[in-house]
Amino acid sequence: MTGPELAAALSALRDEVASVRLGLASPGSAKARAAQSELAGQVDDYLLPRLRQLDAPLLAVVGGSTGAGKSTLVNTLVGDDVTEAGWLRPTTRGPVLVCHPDDEHWFTGDRVLPSLARTTGDPATPAGRTLRLVAHEALPPGLALLDAPDIDSVVTENRQLAGQLLAAADLWIFATTAARYADAVPWDLLHTAQERSTALAVVLNRVPPEGIGEIGTHLAGMLAENGLARAVLFAVPEVALATGNERLPAEVVAPIREWLGRLAGDAEARAEVVRSTLDGALASMRQRVTMVARETEDQLAVAAALRDDAADRYAEAAREVDDGVRSGSILRGEVLARWQEFVGTGEFTRNLEQRVGRIRDRITAFVMGRPAPTEAVEAALENSVEALVRASADAAAERTAEAWRHRPAGRTLLTRELGASSPGFREAAEREIRGWQGFVLELVAQEGGEKRTRARLATFGTNGAGLVLMLAVFAHTGGLTGAEVLVAGGTTAVSHKLLEAVFGDSAVRMLATRARADLAERVEALLATEEDRYAQVIAEAAPDPEAAARLRTALENYERARRAAR
Repeated sequence: MTGPELAAALSALRDEVASVRLGLASPGSAKARAAQSELAGQVDDYLLPRLRQLDAPLLAVVGGSTGAGKSTLVNTLVGDDVTEAGWLRPTTRGPVLVCHPDDEHWFTGDRVLPSLARTTGDPATPAGRTLRLVAHEALPPGLALLDAPDIDSVVTENRQLAGQLLAAADLWIFATTAARYADAVPWDLLHTAQERSTALAVVLNRVPPEGIGEIGTHLAGMLAENGLARAVLFAVPEVALATGNERLPAEVVAPIREWLGRLAGDAEARAEVVRSTLDGALASMRQRVTMVARETEDQLAVAAALRDDAADRYAEAAREVDDGVRSGSILRGEVLARWQEFVGTGEFTRNLEQRVGRIRDRITAFVMGRPAPTEAVEAALENSVEALVRASADAAAERTAEAWRHRPAGRTLLTRELGASSPGFREAAEREIRGWQGFVLELVAQEGGEKRTRARLATFGTNGAGLVLMLAVFAHTGGLTGAEVLVAGGTTAVSHKLLEAVFGDSAVRMLATRARADLAERVEALLATEEDRYAQVIAEAAPDPEAAARLRTALENYERARRAAR
């Protein structure tokens, strides 16, 4: 179990687990993130150091609930006040590690618990995430005791640190009391010890002398029922503290001290404890990593659903714009008014050829320097298209936000900015529509470059023919009513007749199709950029698409290395 290949595979597995993003809200996300953090921490704090140095002293972590007497127990076992105890809660402000002076070098560096700084300061000094080292002759070589914060501390950092320290232990010495040994919080950790085959000793503290037999038997039965029959159980009677210090009378902890002394003095027994805990922790990797991998897959499914919400809404927006283009509704209002000013409304009641001639005359005047109001028509057309695109984009943002509010992950990701189009969308839309108008003029110029059409186009001018082509893209009567139908219908006929006179029937159809397709592409690109805002938010929180597969591959590599090292 000690091969370098196993350590390398375990390190690679740890890195894969730690690198997974689990930022989406889901039913199992909190539990998976906790497992992810605990696993990476245990590999760093215990498994890799222990795999690489099996002969290091056995580390026994004394943990338990608030007021269980952990610090008092450590002080009594050492025979000196090495860690702070008292009535105030939380008492243990930072972990304290006690070892024989000959073993101190094992703990001064970052071999174990590398994330904690080291100090040898006064025990009353608040330590935070600092590991205070105490070298003491009373502790036998080969054994270190670590006094941990309360597992149920009101201080979140203390609770997290307690869990980290217990995960770094070769041996748990779990302190509880006659009044609290059946509490839920201690048993949650004891179940973890059972799942990982952690070597365990339970100290039942403050037991009324007359109830030692009954309470001890009951707790032993509970341990057996929960798969912890191998745990060593000690009962400490309720007695007054020794005068002038923070220790129990030495005789009440004598059985615990003798047991620890035998363990420290017997290399084979010590190695057996290490093997039991180490093997259990290594064996637990499969279940823990699999749980993280499953949550990763769940989050990827949640991310896909969120992306689909946005994609569906923005696809709907693109269809709305296309419907607006094809229906002719773009030609409402201002565009129709400006077109009427350009060609003269009375012309629509005359002969179609007369209408074509009139438009030709007006465009010819524009080319020859007698300006006609084409700019007004173009500006009105630009504003109308931009308004349609912006309204559809705003609606898509609102509908996406509403869809996300129905998903826990979506609610946590939503911001006010995502409920509307981006601040720069209007300017971007205006640029694209002007770009489209330029593209239409370029189409007309290219088609007019043919020898057969050059002379005819010169009569009307590129700008004039381009304007009529733009109108031809939208000139359908669907969605229009009353007088609008008459005007738009006339616009349709005049536009096509004029363009056909210049380019020919097939060329007109081709030009209109290309112009409409280019506009659609520009609109889709604009909407895709808006949709990307949601994809970016998801990507920042969701796992990498290949994360689950990499986790499972790393787990299989680790399992092979573990089998080979046995």
